[in-house]
Amino acid sequence: MTRTALVLGAGMLGVSCALALQKRGIAVTLIDRREPGSETSYGNAGVLASSSIVPLNNPSLYARIAGYLGNRDAALNLSWRRALTRPAWLLRFLWEARPSQAAARIAALQALTESTVVRHRALMTEAGVAHRLRENGTLKLWRSEAGHAAAQAEHDFLRRHGIASQILDRQGISAVEPGLNPIFPVGLLIPSVGSVDSPGAVTAAYAALFAARGGRIEQAEVTGLARQGTGWGARTATGAFAADIAVVALGPWSGDLLKPLGLDPWLDVERGYHRHLRPQDGARLSRPVYDADGAYYMAPMEQGHRITSGVDLSFRDAPDDHRQIDSATTSAREAFPLGEVVGETWRGARPTLPDSLPMIGEAPRNPGLWLAFGSQHIGFSTGPITGEMIAAMVCGEEPPIDPTPFRPGRYIA
Repeated sequence: MTRTALVLGAGMLGVSCALALQKRGIAVTLIDRREPGSETSYGNAGVLASSSIVPLNNPSLYARIAGYLGNRDAALNLSWRRALTRPAWLLRFLWEARPSQAAARIAALQALTESTVVRHRALMTEAGVAHRLRENGTLKLWRSEAGHAAAQAEHDFLRRHGIASQILDRQGISAVEPGLNPIFPVGLLIPSVGSVDSPGAVTAAYAALFAARGGRIEQAEVTGLARQGTGWGARTATGAFAADIAVVALGPWSGDLLKPLGLDPWLDVERGYHRHLRPQDGARLSRPVYDADGAYYMAPMEQGHRITSGVDLSFRDAPDDHRQIDSATTSAREAFPLGEVVGETWRGARPTLPDSLPMIGEAPRNPGLWLAFGSQHIGFSTGPITGEMIAAMVCGEEPPIDPTPFRPGRYIA
Protein backbone atom coordinates (compact mmCIF):
# COMPACT_ATOMS: atom_id res chain seq x y z
CA MET A 1 0.00 0.00 0.00
CA THR A 2 1.27 3.48 -0.85
CA ARG A 3 2.53 5.49 2.11
CA THR A 4 1.02 8.93 2.63
CA ALA A 5 2.34 12.20 4.02
CA LEU A 6 1.05 15.62 5.01
CA VAL A 7 3.48 18.48 4.49
CA LEU A 8 2.33 21.55 6.39
CA GLY A 9 3.76 24.72 4.91
CA ALA A 10 4.31 25.58 1.24
CA GLY A 11 7.40 27.71 1.48
CA MET A 12 10.69 26.56 0.00
CA LEU A 13 11.32 24.01 2.76
CA GLY A 14 7.82 22.53 2.61
CA VAL A 15 7.69 22.34 -1.17
CA SER A 16 11.15 20.77 -1.25
CA CYS A 17 10.10 18.16 1.34
CA ALA A 18 6.98 17.41 -0.71
CA LEU A 19 9.02 16.90 -3.89
CA ALA A 20 11.60 14.70 -2.19
CA LEU A 21 8.97 12.49 -0.53
CA GLN A 22 7.01 12.27 -3.78
CA LYS A 23 10.15 11.15 -5.62
CA ARG A 24 10.29 8.16 -3.28
CA GLY A 25 6.75 7.05 -4.11
CA ILE A 26 4.96 8.62 -1.15
CA ALA A 27 1.56 10.23 -1.82
CA VAL A 28 1.88 13.78 -0.46
CA THR A 29 -0.68 16.43 0.40
CA LEU A 30 0.85 19.92 0.73
CA ILE A 31 -1.18 22.33 2.86
CA ASP A 32 -0.78 26.06 3.43
CA ARG A 33 -3.10 28.97 4.10
CA ARG A 34 -1.65 30.85 1.15
CA GLU A 35 -0.38 29.95 -2.30
CA PRO A 36 3.07 28.32 -2.43
CA GLY A 37 5.94 30.74 -1.99
CA SER A 38 3.77 33.60 -0.71
CA GLU A 39 5.16 34.02 2.80
CA THR A 40 8.76 33.94 4.08
CA SER A 41 10.12 32.39 0.89
CA TYR A 42 8.78 35.30 -1.12
CA GLY A 43 10.55 38.13 0.61
CA ASN A 44 14.28 37.31 0.69
CA ALA A 45 17.10 38.66 -1.46
CA GLY A 46 17.03 35.62 -3.75
CA VAL A 47 20.59 34.64 -2.84
CA LEU A 48 21.58 30.97 -3.06
CA ALA A 49 23.92 31.32 -0.15
CA SER A 50 26.60 28.67 -0.59
CA SER A 51 29.02 30.87 1.38
CA SER A 52 26.72 31.56 4.36
CA ILE A 53 28.56 29.29 6.76
CA VAL A 54 28.93 31.54 9.81
CA PRO A 55 26.06 31.33 12.34
CA LEU A 56 24.44 34.63 13.21
CA ASN A 57 25.25 34.14 16.90
CA ASN A 58 28.98 33.74 16.40
CA PRO A 59 31.56 35.00 18.93
CA SER A 60 31.78 38.44 17.28
CA LEU A 61 28.23 39.06 18.51
CA TYR A 62 29.54 39.96 21.97
CA ALA A 63 31.50 42.95 20.66
CA ARG A 64 28.43 44.31 18.87
CA ILE A 65 25.92 43.98 21.70
CA ALA A 66 26.31 47.54 23.03
CA GLY A 67 25.49 49.09 19.66
CA TYR A 68 22.57 46.75 19.13
CA LEU A 69 20.98 47.46 22.51
CA GLY A 70 20.63 51.15 21.73
CA ASN A 71 19.09 50.48 18.29
CA ARG A 72 21.84 52.57 16.72
CA ASP A 73 22.79 49.93 14.16
CA ALA A 74 20.81 49.50 10.94
CA ALA A 75 21.37 45.76 11.18
CA LEU A 76 19.06 45.33 14.17
CA ASN A 77 15.93 46.82 15.68
CA LEU A 78 15.21 45.43 19.14
CA SER A 79 11.85 45.70 20.85
CA TRP A 80 12.66 45.58 24.57
CA ARG A 81 9.08 44.69 25.38
CA ARG A 82 9.35 41.66 23.14
CA ALA A 83 12.83 40.68 24.37
CA LEU A 84 11.77 40.71 28.00
CA THR A 85 8.90 38.31 27.34
CA ARG A 86 11.44 35.55 26.57
CA PRO A 87 14.59 36.31 28.59
CA ALA A 88 15.55 32.62 28.74
CA TRP A 89 15.58 32.43 24.93
CA LEU A 90 17.75 35.53 24.65
CA LEU A 91 20.20 34.24 27.25
CA ARG A 92 20.38 30.88 25.47
CA PHE A 93 21.05 32.67 22.17
CA LEU A 94 23.95 34.56 23.73
CA TRP A 95 25.28 31.42 25.44
CA GLU A 96 25.23 29.53 22.14
CA ALA A 97 27.54 32.18 20.63
CA ARG A 98 30.49 31.13 22.77
CA PRO A 99 33.74 30.45 20.85
CA SER A 100 33.87 26.75 21.73
CA GLN A 101 30.81 26.11 19.54
CA ALA A 102 31.85 28.06 16.44
CA ALA A 103 33.85 25.43 14.53
CA ALA A 104 31.16 22.75 14.79
CA ARG A 105 28.41 25.18 13.74
CA ILE A 106 30.43 26.40 10.77
CA ALA A 107 31.06 22.81 9.65
CA ALA A 108 27.34 22.00 9.93
CA LEU A 109 26.32 25.06 7.93
CA GLN A 110 28.92 24.40 5.25
CA ALA A 111 27.64 20.84 4.81
CA LEU A 112 24.10 22.21 4.54
CA THR A 113 24.87 25.00 2.07
CA GLU A 114 27.69 23.77 -0.17
CA SER A 115 25.42 21.99 -2.70
CA THR A 116 22.89 24.83 -2.81
CA VAL A 117 23.46 26.03 -6.37
CA VAL A 118 23.79 22.52 -7.81
CA ARG A 119 20.53 21.36 -6.24
CA HIS A 120 18.58 24.45 -7.23
CA ARG A 121 19.94 24.33 -10.76
CA ALA A 122 18.64 20.78 -11.14
CA LEU A 123 15.22 21.61 -9.70
CA MET A 124 14.88 24.82 -11.71
CA THR A 125 15.65 22.89 -14.88
CA GLU A 126 13.01 20.27 -14.03
CA ALA A 127 10.49 23.01 -13.20
CA GLY A 128 11.17 24.96 -16.40
CA VAL A 129 12.49 28.09 -14.68
CA ALA A 130 16.24 27.77 -15.25
CA HIS A 131 16.15 31.23 -16.88
CA ARG A 132 15.64 32.70 -13.40
CA LEU A 133 19.01 31.45 -12.15
CA ARG A 134 22.12 33.65 -12.12
CA GLU A 135 25.51 32.10 -11.39
CA ASN A 136 27.69 35.19 -11.28
CA GLY A 137 28.14 35.53 -7.53
CA THR A 138 27.37 38.21 -4.99
CA LEU A 139 29.30 41.34 -4.10
CA LYS A 140 29.83 42.58 -0.53
CA LEU A 141 30.78 46.24 -0.20
CA TRP A 142 32.30 48.52 2.45
CA ARG A 143 32.04 52.32 2.53
CA SER A 144 35.19 53.16 4.50
CA GLU A 145 38.88 52.39 4.20
CA ALA A 146 38.51 50.29 7.36
CA GLY A 147 36.61 47.85 5.15
CA HIS A 148 39.90 46.64 3.64
CA ALA A 149 40.72 44.76 6.84
CA ALA A 150 37.21 43.30 7.03
CA ALA A 151 37.31 42.21 3.39
CA GLN A 152 40.72 40.59 3.85
CA ALA A 153 39.61 38.77 6.98
CA GLU A 154 36.49 37.41 5.25
CA HIS A 155 38.50 36.44 2.16
CA ASP A 156 41.00 34.54 4.33
CA PHE A 157 38.22 32.82 6.28
CA LEU A 158 36.43 31.68 3.12
CA ARG A 159 39.70 30.45 1.60
CA ARG A 160 40.36 28.31 4.68
CA HIS A 161 36.99 26.67 4.05
CA GLY A 162 37.57 26.10 0.35
CA ILE A 163 35.39 28.98 -0.91
CA ALA A 164 36.96 31.28 -3.48
CA SER A 165 36.55 35.05 -3.31
CA GLN A 166 38.19 38.10 -4.83
CA ILE A 167 38.97 41.40 -3.13
CA LEU A 168 38.17 44.36 -5.38
CA ASP A 169 39.30 47.96 -5.16
CA ARG A 170 37.17 50.88 -6.33
CA GLN A 171 38.10 50.29 -9.97
CA GLY A 172 37.48 46.57 -9.69
CA ILE A 173 34.02 47.20 -8.27
CA SER A 174 33.21 49.52 -11.17
CA ALA A 175 34.39 46.90 -13.63
CA VAL A 176 31.94 44.25 -12.39
CA GLU A 177 29.07 46.63 -11.46
CA PRO A 178 29.46 49.86 -13.44
CA GLY A 179 26.03 51.10 -12.33
CA LEU A 180 27.14 51.54 -8.72
CA ASN A 181 28.15 54.99 -7.57
CA PRO A 182 31.89 55.07 -6.68
CA ILE A 183 31.40 55.32 -2.91
CA PHE A 184 32.82 51.92 -2.00
CA PRO A 185 36.63 51.67 -1.72
CA VAL A 186 36.60 47.89 -1.27
CA GLY A 187 34.42 44.92 -2.11
CA LEU A 188 34.47 41.14 -1.95
CA LEU A 189 33.18 39.13 -4.91
CA ILE A 190 32.14 35.54 -4.13
CA PRO A 191 31.67 33.87 -7.54
CA SER A 192 30.23 30.54 -6.34
CA VAL A 193 27.07 32.10 -4.89
CA GLY A 194 23.97 32.02 -7.09
CA SER A 195 20.81 34.11 -7.10
CA VAL A 196 17.34 34.25 -8.65
CA ASP A 197 15.18 37.07 -9.94
CA SER A 198 12.02 36.06 -8.05
CA PRO A 199 12.20 33.75 -5.03
CA GLY A 200 8.42 33.53 -4.81
CA ALA A 201 8.08 32.54 -8.47
CA VAL A 202 10.78 29.87 -8.10
CA THR A 203 9.02 28.37 -5.07
CA ALA A 204 5.71 28.44 -6.93
CA ALA A 205 7.33 26.72 -9.92
CA TYR A 206 8.61 23.91 -7.68
CA ALA A 207 5.09 23.53 -6.28
CA ALA A 208 3.68 23.39 -9.81
CA LEU A 209 6.19 20.64 -10.61
CA PHE A 210 4.99 18.75 -7.53
CA ALA A 211 1.37 19.13 -8.68
CA ALA A 212 2.19 18.09 -12.25
CA ARG A 213 3.67 14.87 -10.87
CA GLY A 214 0.42 14.06 -9.08
CA GLY A 215 0.87 15.89 -5.79
CA ARG A 216 -2.11 17.41 -4.02
CA ILE A 217 -2.04 21.05 -2.90
CA GLU A 218 -4.66 22.35 -0.46
CA GLN A 219 -4.98 26.04 0.38
CA ALA A 220 -6.26 26.07 3.95
CA GLU A 221 -5.06 27.30 7.34
CA VAL A 222 -3.90 24.47 9.57
CA THR A 223 -5.55 24.90 12.98
CA GLY A 224 -4.41 21.74 14.74
CA LEU A 225 -2.30 18.62 14.53
CA ALA A 226 -2.80 15.36 16.42
CA ARG A 227 -1.88 11.71 16.37
CA GLN A 228 -4.55 9.72 14.57
CA GLY A 229 -4.20 5.97 15.06
CA THR A 230 -0.71 5.08 13.85
CA GLY A 231 -0.53 8.21 11.71
CA TRP A 232 -1.21 11.93 11.95
CA GLY A 233 -4.19 14.16 11.29
CA ALA A 234 -4.34 17.88 10.55
CA ARG A 235 -7.37 20.07 11.14
CA THR A 236 -7.92 22.99 8.79
CA ALA A 237 -10.52 25.66 8.30
CA THR A 238 -11.92 23.67 5.38
CA GLY A 239 -11.71 20.10 6.65
CA ALA A 240 -9.49 17.39 8.08
CA PHE A 241 -6.62 15.49 6.49
CA ALA A 242 -4.87 12.31 7.60
CA ALA A 243 -1.71 10.48 6.56
CA ASP A 244 0.95 8.08 7.78
CA ILE A 245 3.38 10.89 8.57
CA ALA A 246 3.33 14.66 8.91
CA VAL A 247 6.08 17.18 8.17
CA VAL A 248 5.85 20.55 9.92
CA ALA A 249 7.50 23.18 7.72
CA LEU A 250 5.52 26.26 8.74
CA GLY A 251 8.53 28.46 9.37
CA PRO A 252 7.82 31.08 12.07
CA TRP A 253 4.36 29.58 12.72
CA SER A 254 5.65 26.07 13.42
CA GLY A 255 5.72 26.53 17.19
CA ASP A 256 2.03 27.48 17.23
CA LEU A 257 1.18 24.03 15.93
CA LEU A 258 3.62 22.07 18.10
CA LYS A 259 3.10 23.58 21.54
CA PRO A 260 -0.42 22.06 22.00
CA LEU A 261 1.32 18.69 21.55
CA GLY A 262 3.64 19.47 24.45
CA LEU A 263 6.55 20.21 22.12
CA ASP A 264 8.44 23.47 22.61
CA PRO A 265 11.04 23.86 19.84
CA TRP A 266 12.53 27.07 21.35
CA LEU A 267 11.56 28.84 18.15
CA ASP A 268 11.62 32.60 17.82
CA VAL A 269 11.13 35.02 14.96
CA GLU A 270 13.15 37.65 13.11
CA ARG A 271 11.08 40.09 11.10
CA GLY A 272 12.35 41.72 7.91
CA TYR A 273 11.20 44.09 5.21
CA HIS A 274 11.76 44.76 1.54
CA ARG A 275 10.66 47.23 -1.08
CA HIS A 276 11.23 47.51 -4.81
CA LEU A 277 12.51 50.57 -6.65
CA ARG A 278 12.99 51.19 -10.34
CA PRO A 279 16.53 51.95 -11.52
CA GLN A 280 17.10 55.29 -13.21
CA ASP A 281 18.68 56.13 -16.55
CA GLY A 282 19.11 52.54 -17.72
CA ALA A 283 21.35 51.66 -14.75
CA ARG A 284 21.32 48.02 -13.72
CA LEU A 285 22.91 45.54 -11.38
CA SER A 286 23.89 42.11 -12.63
CA ARG A 287 23.97 40.41 -9.20
CA PRO A 288 22.87 41.04 -5.59
CA VAL A 289 25.13 43.40 -3.65
CA TYR A 290 25.36 43.72 0.12
CA ASP A 291 26.26 47.06 1.70
CA ALA A 292 27.96 45.99 4.94
CA ASP A 293 27.73 49.45 6.51
CA GLY A 294 24.14 50.07 5.43
CA ALA A 295 23.09 46.51 6.43
CA TYR A 296 20.94 45.86 3.35
CA TYR A 297 20.91 43.77 0.20
CA MET A 298 20.08 45.35 -3.14
CA ALA A 299 19.12 42.66 -5.61
CA PRO A 300 17.88 42.90 -9.21
CA MET A 301 14.44 41.29 -9.32
CA GLU A 302 11.64 40.85 -11.79
CA GLN A 303 9.64 43.55 -9.97
CA GLY A 304 12.51 46.05 -9.75
CA HIS A 305 15.59 46.38 -7.56
CA ARG A 306 14.73 44.84 -4.18
CA ILE A 307 16.08 46.54 -1.06
CA THR A 308 16.03 44.39 2.07
CA SER A 309 16.28 45.54 5.68
CA GLY A 310 18.18 44.36 8.72
CA VAL A 311 16.59 42.22 11.43
CA ASP A 312 13.56 43.55 13.33
CA LEU A 313 13.23 41.77 16.68
CA SER A 314 9.66 42.80 17.41
CA PHE A 315 6.65 40.60 18.07
CA ARG A 316 5.85 38.49 15.01
CA ASP A 317 2.47 40.09 14.40
CA ALA A 318 3.19 43.62 15.66
CA PRO A 319 2.48 46.60 13.37
CA ASP A 320 5.14 47.50 10.82
CA ASP A 321 8.13 49.58 11.84
CA HIS A 322 9.74 51.05 8.72
CA ARG A 323 12.76 52.64 10.42
CA GLN A 324 15.20 50.09 9.06
CA ILE A 325 13.81 49.79 5.54
CA ASP A 326 13.64 53.58 5.25
CA SER A 327 17.29 53.79 6.33
CA ALA A 328 18.23 51.04 3.88
CA THR A 329 16.40 52.82 1.06
CA THR A 330 18.27 56.06 1.77
CA SER A 331 21.59 54.20 1.80
CA ALA A 332 20.73 52.35 -1.40
CA ARG A 333 19.94 55.62 -3.19
CA GLU A 334 23.44 56.81 -2.24
CA ALA A 335 24.91 53.69 -3.78
CA PHE A 336 22.86 53.37 -6.96
CA PRO A 337 20.60 55.58 -9.12
CA LEU A 338 17.13 54.52 -7.99
CA GLY A 339 13.80 56.08 -8.94
CA GLU A 340 10.29 55.57 -7.68
CA VAL A 341 9.10 52.88 -5.32
CA VAL A 342 7.16 50.05 -6.98
CA GLY A 343 4.27 48.55 -5.00
CA GLU A 344 3.93 48.27 -1.23
CA THR A 345 6.62 47.69 1.37
CA TRP A 346 6.60 43.99 2.32
CA ARG A 347 7.10 42.56 5.79
CA GLY A 348 7.81 38.95 6.62
CA ALA A 349 9.19 36.77 9.41
CA ARG A 350 12.02 34.25 9.60
CA PRO A 351 12.13 31.34 12.05
CA THR A 352 15.19 31.28 14.29
CA LEU A 353 16.60 28.92 16.93
CA PRO A 354 19.14 29.81 19.64
CA ASP A 355 22.08 28.08 17.94
CA SER A 356 21.38 29.52 14.46
CA LEU A 357 20.94 26.03 13.01
CA PRO A 358 17.67 24.67 11.60
CA MET A 359 15.67 21.83 13.10
CA ILE A 360 15.60 18.85 10.71
CA GLY A 361 14.44 15.44 11.85
CA GLU A 362 11.82 13.42 13.69
CA ALA A 363 10.24 14.91 16.78
CA PRO A 364 11.15 13.17 20.05
CA ARG A 365 8.42 10.90 21.48
CA ASN A 366 6.29 11.41 18.34
CA PRO A 367 7.01 8.78 15.67
CA GLY A 368 6.03 9.93 12.22
CA LEU A 369 6.11 13.64 13.07
CA TRP A 370 8.95 15.31 11.18
CA LEU A 371 10.23 18.86 11.63
CA ALA A 372 11.84 21.12 9.05
CA PHE A 373 12.09 24.76 10.14
CA GLY A 374 14.33 27.31 11.83
CA SER A 375 16.59 28.11 8.86
CA GLN A 376 16.81 31.84 9.61
CA HIS A 377 18.23 33.59 6.53
CA ILE A 378 19.16 30.51 4.49
CA GLY A 379 15.91 28.56 4.15
CA PHE A 380 15.44 29.51 0.51
CA SER A 381 18.97 28.29 -0.21
CA THR A 382 18.80 25.05 1.77
CA GLY A 383 15.25 23.93 0.98
CA PRO A 384 16.27 21.24 -1.54
CA ILE A 385 18.84 19.54 0.69
CA THR A 386 16.51 19.78 3.68
CA GLY A 387 13.81 18.02 1.67
CA GLU A 388 16.24 15.28 0.69
CA MET A 389 17.34 14.84 4.31
CA ILE A 390 13.77 14.51 5.57
CA ALA A 391 12.73 12.13 2.78
CA ALA A 392 15.83 9.96 3.22
CA MET A 393 15.29 9.62 6.95
CA VAL A 394 11.57 8.88 6.48
CA CYS A 395 12.48 6.09 4.07
CA GLY A 396 15.38 4.68 6.10
CA GLU A 397 18.02 5.85 3.64
CA GLU A 398 21.37 7.48 4.37
CA PRO A 399 20.75 11.26 4.31
CA PRO A 400 22.99 13.38 2.06
CA ILE A 401 24.74 14.94 5.07
CA ASP A 402 25.01 14.13 8.76
CA PRO A 403 21.70 15.24 10.35
CA THR A 404 23.04 15.15 13.92
CA PRO A 405 23.71 18.92 14.31
CA PHE A 406 20.10 19.66 13.29
CA ARG A 407 18.34 17.03 15.42
CA PRO A 408 15.14 18.30 17.10
CA GLY A 409 16.14 16.66 20.37
CA ARG A 410 18.72 19.33 21.09
CA TYR A 411 15.84 21.61 22.14
CA ILE A 412 12.78 19.37 22.36
CA ALA A 413 12.98 16.94 25.27
